[in-house]
Amino acid sequence: MIRAVLLDLLGVVYDADTPIPGAVAAVGRLREAGLPLRFVSNTTRSPRKAIIEQLAASGIEVADTELLTPARAAVEWLRRHGCRPHLLVHPDLETEFSGLKGGNGRAVVVGDAGDAFDYASLNRAFRELVAGADFVALATNRIFRDADGLLSLDAGAFVAALEFASGRSPVLLGKPSPDFFLSALADVNCSAAEAVMVGDDAESDVAGALRAGLGAALLVRTGKYRPDDETRFDPAPTALVDDLAAATDWILNRAAA
Repeated sequence: MIRAVLLDLLGVVYDADTPIPGAVAAVGRLREAGLPLRFVSNTTRSPRKAIIEQLAASGIEVADTELLTPARAAVEWLRRHGCRPHLLVHPDLETEFSGLKGGNGRAVVVGDAGDAFDYASLNRAFRELVAGADFVALATNRIFRDADGLLSLDAGAFVAALEFASGRSPVLLGKPSPDFFLSALADVNCSAAEAVMVGDDAESDVAGALRAGLGAALLVRTGKYRPDDETRFDPAPTALVDDLAAATDWILNRAAA
């Protein structure tokens, strides 16, 4: 039986600033069924407040505790390890790290910096790594669907460049890290096997969730999905569905079983 639902945001609930048709109603149906929801996003361009406000403007009210982002996980990691961050992130995300106090350590934190990815910024991060700083990746997604509707490079390519040059492997804090999925369920009264993930990324969302022990993971044909994505990564999706509305039908049929 399904007892909790994890939802990706970009490409599942909305594209750019526009809700995907049927998504708002689908979230409402899941809430009406009494299923705990957690929104697990790998976005590293927008701060949490902006994400929550965007969802509210679309008609979806989300509590702070229902939203998990790599930036929040990174702040907690930096505090636990006593590290000051060297940020290579989007300028809009820098406010998420503003409350950190100084520590003895140093960590390079890489997210989707967008136009801030240039030789100078990458080289500064590289030199920090060579000097001994820890290496933290907010996400390693390959691509995302940009505001113009086309696919764009995501943070993964730049993380890989720094990993290649420095010979250092990063600590991954976003999807597909198993800890990211499991932390989303930490305050939900169910096991991972009783949860389902819905995403548009067959690698990070779907295969990542299944490797983390979730009982099911559904791949939607919206967002960054491309034909045959369901065959490219292992484990394969539990089911391929048209969109979040169809995923909700699938979930509710099994939640009631």
